[in-house]
Amino acid sequence: MKTNQILVRYGELSTKGKNRSSFIGRLRDNIHHTFSDLGKLQIKAERDRMFINSDSEEDMEKVIARLPKVFGIQSFSPVTETELSLEEMQTAAVALVGKMELQGKSFKVSVRRANKDFELQKPEILHGIGSHVLRAYPELSVQMKNPDIELKVEIRDKAAYMTAEVIKGAGGLPIGAGGKALLMLSGGLDSPVAGYHMLKRGVRLELIHFFSPPFTNERAKEKVFDLAEKLSEFGSSVNLHIIPFTKLQQEVHKQVPDNITMTSTRRMMMRVADKVLEATDSKAIITGESLGQVASQTLESLYAINAVTNTPVLRPLISSDKLEIIETAMQIGTHDISIRPYEDCCTIFTPANPKTKPKLDKVEYYEGFVAFEELIQEAVDEREIIKFPRPKKDEFEDIL
Repeated sequence: MKTNQILVRYGELSTKGKNRSSFIGRLRDNIHHTFSDLGKLQIKAERDRMFINSDSEEDMEKVIARLPKVFGIQSFSPVTETELSLEEMQTAAVALVGKMELQGKSFKVSVRRANKDFELQKPEILHGIGSHVLRAYPELSVQMKNPDIELKVEIRDKAAYMTAEVIKGAGGLPIGAGGKALLMLSGGLDSPVAGYHMLKRGVRLELIHFFSPPFTNERAKEKVFDLAEKLSEFGSSVNLHIIPFTKLQQEVHKQVPDNITMTSTRRMMMRVADKVLEATDSKAIITGESLGQVASQTLESLYAINAVTNTPVLRPLISSDKLEIIETAMQIGTHDISIRPYEDCCTIFTPANPKTKPKLDKVEYYEGFVAFEELIQEAVDEREIIKFPRPKKDEFEDIL
């Protein structure tokens, strides 16, 4: 008895038409990427499901643990292979069902007898396995329609294959199926969650972070590195563009009245992002803005900020409240990183009384006295680019 196969169910991919094969191919490639550190996996993609095989049970355990983060999968089930004997199948059935929560659950066995030469008929297999499981777990009840647990048995030529556990997948679309966009990653709670939602819709991410030393320190940058690492765990590598933003930010505060510096700063970020977007062949900018959450996220502020770009600006959190965002951050593992007490450039330079309804003409008037374009291009040219996930560091490296 061994678990050497996983049955993957597509979910939303099954609704695709003529281009379904391209979505399935993208999912297959993402799975290969996610588990590139393991031994060779054999992946067989069919129209409505996919099979992942490995000769290593240890590798299979790692796949089962990490597969729930791969977008494009509705659910999956580990498949146990046994010899073609009723006793072996009974033993495997008890082991499979025993891994699940059983109290108050209903149960059934279904059999597909593809090997017509197998000595037992379908009713004999059903009775032999079902009765054995019920004797082992008397708390189960039998229910033939929509049971809580369905043990599926398939009799093939050389072995029997059995599944019972259905593990929920991440859903959504495979990363890359929705193109590529640039996420403005601040280091707070919101932007990583926004990135997660766009990954779920199949968008491949480039990340951009604005760094203003000495006002922001290396620990603030390391916090952003850790968030980038988290976002790279969902089936695709990401590039992080670190923008030296000090000169631009100081020039804004020198030239623009204090109560509209936040709006002007965000406009400069958008202008920088536009140039990085072009260099990376991205098609949209993603932000973590939520309507009305802070002064720069009112409709009037967003209107003034958007005026500097013709690029689509995607705001997946625009209607989310803070508690919803926090809940998602905790689920995806970014919450504890985001709340580390190291401030980003926006937080440090926040004015005491920012305007919630800035006038676009006034913002443009004050910005017009400085040649910001030269500073913007300089920031883009001097950016640092780091790829995530970063190579794993050898634990003995520092002492060699």
